[in-house]
Amino acid sequence: MYDVMIFLHVVGAVGMGIYAILPFLARRFRQLSTPAQEGLASGLVTAGRIGQYALVLQLLTGGYLISQSDYKVSWMVTVIVLFVVLGALSGIVQAPLKRIAGAAASGQDASGNVSRVQTLSIVILVVFLVVIWLMENRWYA
Repeated sequence: MYDVMIFLHVVGAVGMGIYAILPFLARRFRQLSTPAQEGLASGLVTAGRIGQYALVLQLLTGGYLISQSDYKVSWMVTVIVLFVVLGALSGIVQAPLKRIAGAAASGQDASGNVSRVQTLSIVILVVFLVVIWLMENRWYA
């Protein structure tokens, strides 16, 4: 069972990889034409949803893996809080992405939403990197 959970945990980590490339993709919004902005925004909404499902998979498999070893409570609380923050931020970024797609479809300016997406994507990347660092530097009891 442990090997299956490790495999699913790795699959979830790969699925969360969207958070690592999101800032680089969001930076492209200003360089694209209006129809291309709509397509990119729609694609990022879908990718963000996949990232959120992967985040849930990480929480479930990580909960099992934590139960198989002895970790400090401070590490567990820190990791859970960061996962909740990551989930919240990835949900928050969905609204401006949807507004960009809607504005692009109707030919309106979406520069304010583009700025929001770029800022939030950088914050998401930083939180994601902190989570990765904490996963590699676990605190044992």
